Amino acid sequence: MNKAKRIEIFSRLREDNPHPTTELNFSSPFELLIAVILSAQATDKGVNKATKKLFPMANTPEAIYALGEDGLKQYIKTIGLYNTKGKNIIKTCKMLIDLHHSQVPDNRRDLEALPGVGRKTANVVLNTAFGQPTMAVDTHIFRVSNRTKIAHGKDVVEVEKRLLRLIPNEFIMDAHHWLILLGRYICTARKPKCGACLIEDLCEFTKKSDQ
Repeated sequence: MNKAKRIEIFSRLREDNPHPTTELNFSSPFELLIAVILSAQATDKGVNKATKKLFPMANTPEAIYALGEDGLKQYIKTIGLYNTKGKNIIKTCKMLIDLHHSQVPDNRRDLEALPGVGRKTANVVLNTAFGQPTMAVDTHIFRVSNRTKIAHGKDVVEVEKRLLRLIPNEFIMDAHHWLILLGRYICTARKPKCGACLIEDLCEFTKKSDQ
């Protein structure tokens, strides 16, 4: 795929959704961090239901740490892997209190040192909370990138690096959200809704399917 086609793809996505953001509900970098940790192998809708009850009661490292694992789990038990996530969140809160003055770090090294925070989670926080040009490649972005040929790769890190290199700078801040939404609602795994897609005529998958 050439540069002109990528520019046209992201121009259309921007025109359709000029100010995209995460579908997770949050009002601070800390709330976003907790929501993203909870969202692993879970839906944003399910996480929002849990945090709607949790955050009014506890939305700081000190407040969630004070709940303890058992107290926290009462709020997140509807979410998959809640036992592991509960343990990690309590440990993360303790580290934020002890090492970062209860503030969420704005750099990858410190974020990835927190329990339950991997590369994807760190990228979401850096992009959405701190406005850094990162690319959090989840299953949706991985699928869309390979299927459309915007940036193909064998694993998520390879796709991430190619996207950062190939997406024009003017689109890089919001590209993460556009691609996730495209994969979540249009370019779905089993049966993509090609006829409803804004970039159908530019997609390499569509062309291959027509042959």
